[in-house]
Amino acid sequence: MTTTPVPGGGGLGSRLFARRSLDSLVAEPEGGGLKRAVGPIQLTALGIGAVIGTGIFVVIGEGAALAGPAVVLSFVLAALACAFSALSYAELASSIPVSGSAYTYTYVTLGELVAFIIGWDLVLEYGVSVAGIAVGWGGNLNAFLDSALGWELPEAIAHSPEDGGVFNLPAVLIVLAITAVLITGVRESARVNLVMVVIKMSILVFFIVIAFANFNSGNLTPFAPEGQDGVVSAAAVIFFAFIGFDAISTGSEEARNPKRDLPVAILSSLAICTVFYVLVSLGAVGLASTSQLSGSDAPLAAALDEGAGITWAAALLSFGALVAITSVCLVILFGQTRIFYAMCRDGLLPRELARVNPRFGTPALLTVILGGLISILAALVPLSEIVKLVNIGTLFAFVLVNAGVIILKYTRPDFPRSYRVPLNPLLPLLGIGFAVYLMLDLPATTWWRFAIWLVLGLVIYFAYGYRNSRLRN
Repeated sequence: MTTTPVPGGGGLGSRLFARRSLDSLVAEPEGGGLKRAVGPIQLTALGIGAVIGTGIFVVIGEGAALAGPAVVLSFVLAALACAFSALSYAELASSIPVSGSAYTYTYVTLGELVAFIIGWDLVLEYGVSVAGIAVGWGGNLNAFLDSALGWELPEAIAHSPEDGGVFNLPAVLIVLAITAVLITGVRESARVNLVMVVIKMSILVFFIVIAFANFNSGNLTPFAPEGQDGVVSAAAVIFFAFIGFDAISTGSEEARNPKRDLPVAILSSLAICTVFYVLVSLGAVGLASTSQLSGSDAPLAAALDEGAGITWAAALLSFGALVAITSVCLVILFGQTRIFYAMCRDGLLPRELARVNPRFGTPALLTVILGGLISILAALVPLSEIVKLVNIGTLFAFVLVNAGVIILKYTRPDFPRSYRVPLNPLLPLLGIGFAVYLMLDLPATTWWRFAIWLVLGLVIYFAYGYRNSRLRN
């Protein structure tokens, strides 16, 4: 495959911002690429698997504390904020069906340096996210064992040193188990995820049915005690429960029919998650009062217990959260391996790591290395503060993906697209606006940590990536 920079001068600036050739990138991925093995159902399940995690089991209580019963509207508003970026992801994923997601899209639209920055950012975002999710999985495992069997794992092997333990064994085991599944192949990974999605969605359907059968309309008064400000504040919190649909785009190269299936999977997964979020939140506020929901660490279980008298609800919801976290962990780690793989294949990181295992059709060596590092991180390293970097990294990617759609509209209007963002550039600009608004609301410490990580990335880029880039060699 040939990779050519956009014509321009030979100065340092033109080399730093040289762009991948869109036509050659789409025509033939380096090394033959990954195995195209998944269809629209599996891709949609990947999106649902990444989005519906512990957020739906916990965030309703946080949102209800801010907006009251109007938290239902907060879910709709948060979904709308994500929808603008989802439209942009859908266009780029179908037009550039190659691994790398926002990293690859940025390489085509904004050039190599910006692409490396966003790729480096996403490597951190996904890796820290998996480690944090794994730690949460261990906590939910103990909650399930306590509610179902009345006993818990010893503190020494159930918590990291940050939380008074010695070694978080459950977090390590779940990361290693998911790593093993990912190595075996994308089709197998997608099947495992599909099973988990069916289980957690079934539990949510059970909650919705019970909630509406015992609905108390009196709980909806007053509907919005804090007015519009409360609804917007709750939407800002709930927004992060929708993040994850972008992970579908990391599997572009493994979709059997990416031009058709990727837009369908991205948009339908977000739509399905929104419907479930709205129904679950409406059922929750109809079952229990705002104070009951906001005063519980497990608001859905509390709603079933106090509103419907189902005392064994805690065990069921704990199991649902456990399955939900597992599927999120699988999809996010899958996404990280594909982004890292794309960066290695482009020579910005060691190309040896981009080898595809001929038996499994996956970057097995890279998956083992990343899974091992993340398991160590989950077992030993304090995560309470660094996990905040996940939010800013995701929002930064949203900004660049929306910007990429606008740029391609004017620089390559002739390039064939199976899906186009309507009202471009208006809707992508709205996506940028929502992302920037939420980024500015993050604390200064998050910005400083983000800047330090990017500086480290720039050092690696100029020491290694710039000299070994396939674009110049």
